[in-house]
This record gives sequence, structure tokens and C-alpha cells, in this order.
Amino acid sequence: MDRNTELSEFLRSRRARLSPGDAGVSVSNDSPRRVPGLRREELAQLAGVSTDYYTRLEQGRHLNVSETVLDAVARALQLNETERAYLFELTRPRPRRTVRRRPPRPQRVRPGVHALLRTLDGVSPAFVLGRRGDVLASNRLARALIIDFEALPYHERNMARFMFLDEAARSLWPEWETVAAEMVASLRLEAGRHPDDPRLTELVGELTIKSPEFRTWWADHDVREKTHGVKLYHHPVVGDMTLAYENVTVPGDPDQALCIYTVEPGSPSEAALRLLASWTATPSAGPSAPSSGPSAPSSEARPSRGPSSDRSP
Repeated sequence: MDRNTELSEFLRSRRARLSPGDAGVSVSNDSPRRVPGLRREELAQLAGVSTDYYTRLEQGRHLNVSETVLDAVARALQLNETERAYLFELTRPRPRRTVRRRPPRPQRVRPGVHALLRTLDGVSPAFVLGRRGDVLASNRLARALIIDFEALPYHERNMARFMFLDEAARSLWPEWETVAAEMVASLRLEAGRHPDDPRLTELVGELTIKSPEFRTWWADHDVREKTHGVKLYHHPVVGDMTLAYENVTVPGDPDQALCIYTVEPGSPSEAALRLLASWTATPSAGPSAPSSGPSAPSSEARPSRGPSSDRSP
């Protein structure tokens, strides 16, 4: 991702969504507006900078922008905390590279985190997300709820890829459009943090080509940090469930997040989750311990969706 281009498009998209009324800008009825949102000169005035300066910033020519100016632009655009951090990330100076950048090393999950997944198994679906939404590890209950990522070829063990390229995902999440749009916003945030990640570029390119929804939402330039929330699931065997989730950064690796699902005690969702845990229980069941790295298998047949061959989550 070219950061100058992304900065330009991000600022334009944020300016376009902000109406003069929301920004407290008075407009004249004698001056018709040909584009939605604020004009550049109006945004510049709100930020306390010249129109020429803001124009250069929005065009991606952001040489040595001070934090004071970025703060003023962020306030004028009414950015939330995640969007503000994203703006600062896009304008952060990057060192010049004199040697070819090495590809990022495959992420590995520590044995202690695998032990934690085992502890949670039978109680809470839990999995570890890495860069790009890669599913690095999961417990049995998470695989029963969503999909057996461990049976997938290594390069397909990705939450976004499953969400947009597998039709089963649309029936798994009743509010699929909301969940999928949030995933796109999360990937956009990831792209700002790791603009040189070739696998992320490859993933975004594939999803842009194969999914019209992804292509539309990616062009919106929304960013989102997913830390906690509630999701609705429709499981073909145990029915509907309302699950709360918490994403906890794994100590020692800021690019890994442990996602844990919980249910309200005494609720129908708790009963459904217990049924799912009982239905999928086997003496040898345990959390995943995926192979990490390019040497992982990549020619396996696509698995069934969960414990039975006719599952479609």
C-alpha cells in the first residue's frame, strides 16, 4: 500500500462524510455545492491552516507535518481515536531502506497460549488471530462454532478469507454485512501499520477481485480496532447464539490477539453452547497446534464444516 495515496484518499473520505452543518460551517444558498461534505478551504479554516497547506497534505505531500497540525486536522475532521491514530501512522516518517526488506517471519503461538486454549476448551470458544486476520491457533469449541481452520491449507487459515470467499460464512453470521464490514475496517487499519507486508497486499488484492462487497467497503477507507463486542451466530445444529467477545493482546507479541467468546449465564445461548460442547466432545479433542511457516501443508482437500460433513456454519 502506497502510504501517500492512502493518506490522500483517507483524508478525502473523512472530509466527504462531514457535512457543513455537522462541522458548524455556515453556507450560502447562492453557492451550490458540487461535492458532498466540506470543501478543502472550509476544512483548512477549521484546522487553522492555509488552504494551500491542507491541499498539499490531502494530496499526500505531507513532508514534516507537525503533531500540532495533525491534531488540528483530526479535530476538524472529527476523527475518533482509532482514526486519529491511523492518520498519525500514515504520516509517520519511515527510514530509507538500503537493502531489500526481508519477508516477515511466520508467527508462532507460545506453548503457554496453547495451554490456555486447552483450559478454555469445553467452556469458551477461543482462538488466536495474527497479522492479516490469520488464525494461528484455535480450540475445539471454536473450530466447531466457526470452521475447522486446522484442516484448511495453511494459506487459507484466515478469518477475512473465510468470511468473504466461503458462502457458509453468510449463514453463520446473521448480521454478515455488519461483521464483514468491520473485518474490512480492521484490515485497513492493519495495512496502515504494516504497509510493506506482501501477504497482506496479496490478501487484499485477492479479496478485491473476488468479492464486490469487499471492494466497496475497502474503498470507504473506514478503520476499526476490534477489542470487544457482541456477535450473533446461527449454528446449523444448536441454533442461534449471542456471544460476547474480548480480544486480548498476547504479551510479548502485539501482533497476536487471543479472542475469547462468552455467553450470559442462564441464557439460551449458554444452553446452546453447552450443547455444542457436548456434541463435539471427544476423548482426544484439544486445541490446535498449527504448523507455522511456508513448509506447512498446502495441498489438503477442503474439509467439512465442523464435526459432521453436512455442516454449513
